[in-house]
Amino acid sequence: MKRRMKATITYDGTNFSGYQVQPKKRTVQEELQKVLTVMHKNEIVQVTASGRTDAKVHATGQVIHFDTTLSIPLDRYAQALNVQLPRDIRIVQIEEVSDDFHARFSVHGKRYRYIWSCEAVQSPFRRFYATPTNGVKPNVMAMQEAAQYILGTHDFSCFCAANTSVKDKVRTVAKLDFEWHGEELHMTIEGNGFLYNMVRIIAGTLWEVGIGKRQADELASIIASMNRGNAGKTAPPHGLYLESVFYSD
Repeated sequence: MKRRMKATITYDGTNFSGYQVQPKKRTVQEELQKVLTVMHKNEIVQVTASGRTDAKVHATGQVIHFDTTLSIPLDRYAQALNVQLPRDIRIVQIEEVSDDFHARFSVHGKRYRYIWSCEAVQSPFRRFYATPTNGVKPNVMAMQEAAQYILGTHDFSCFCAANTSVKDKVRTVAKLDFEWHGEELHMTIEGNGFLYNMVRIIAGTLWEVGIGKRQADELASIIASMNRGNAGKTAPPHGLYLESVFYSD
């Protein structure tokens, strides 16, 4: 009998070419499917995620689903996967769900975190996990002021990579906050969905506000323009984390 499994996973994106399977490249989806296929005696098992992440982007709360015919007890399923998965992917939690659950189409919202390392000299142990600023510390109050223009429901074409095929670019951003963790500045953002590179472009634009390259109130006209060319640079991928995926009860 088939069972549908929902798993929360975490991965270090440093040595991956992103989540989604790509020819001749190492991806998170490929590693997951490889292990599951071995466990199912070479029956190909398709893994579906809440969404893809780019090369070098990390996840602490990505969600996947897959169907299994194995009778492994629920309390041992995560361990059975983890002992075979590479060390840069881990199953955090696994549960059995109804057949109508879909990791992507059932999503209610997501939270991402972006991290800048503002030390004058960045620790070599953080070089793959936070974007260095070479000691520059931004005006966070200005960044928070600019963030208020992003909150709410808008057409976010200005914060979407030009090479996307998505037609509807209206999304709702519910929260956007900044907080210091020692010498690192963290941006957290929650919304009902995000366009391709949207969080990294928002991070890059707000950073430019923080260092005085833009004024906070420019965000209103940038969003209204619906033009990617008016927003800031795309922030580097290794500072980004998919932190949580929300599903309605």
